[in-house]
Amino acid sequence: MSGLRHDAGGTQIHAVLPAPGYAGDVSANLACAWWLAGDAVLVDVRTDAEREWVGFVPGAVNLAWKQWPGMAMNPGFDEGLRAAVLAGKKVVLLCRSGVRSVAAAKRATELGLEAYNILEGFEGDPDAQAHRGNKGGWRMRGLPWRQG
Repeated sequence: MSGLRHDAGGTQIHAVLPAPGYAGDVSANLACAWWLAGDAVLVDVRTDAEREWVGFVPGAVNLAWKQWPGMAMNPGFDEGLRAAVLAGKKVVLLCRSGVRSVAAAKRATELGLEAYNILEGFEGDPDAQAHRGNKGGWRMRGLPWRQG
C-alpha cells in the first residue's frame, strides 16, 4: 500500500482537511493538541532507525508501517494499531514527511479507526539544498521531541 501526500498549501493550524480514504489531514499543531488533551493516540509510523537517527516524540506509540532494512511492510502493523488505539479515540499518524502516514491512515480507516494524517510529518519538506527540518514538520514547529 502506498500513499499520496495531500498538502494544504499553507497548512491551516486548526483545520481538518478532507482526504480520500481516511478522516482527514491535520497540521502537526492540531494533532499535538488532540494528543496532549487525550483525544487522540499519536502513532509514529517511521522505522526504529529513523527515530534513533533523527529524533522521536516521547510518549508516541512507535509502530513502523514499513521495516528497515528493505522497507518491507510490517506484518504486525494491524495488530499493533488495534492494541494501541482504544475505542472512541482518534489516531493521528506521523511519518517523516506525511507520505507513509497517508497509507497508514487509509489502513487504520479500513480497520475501523478514525484516522488522520499529520501534514509535513516529523521532518517537513526538503529546502533548496535538499535538507529536511527547515520547512515545516513536527520538529521545526517546536512540538515535543527528543534526540537519541
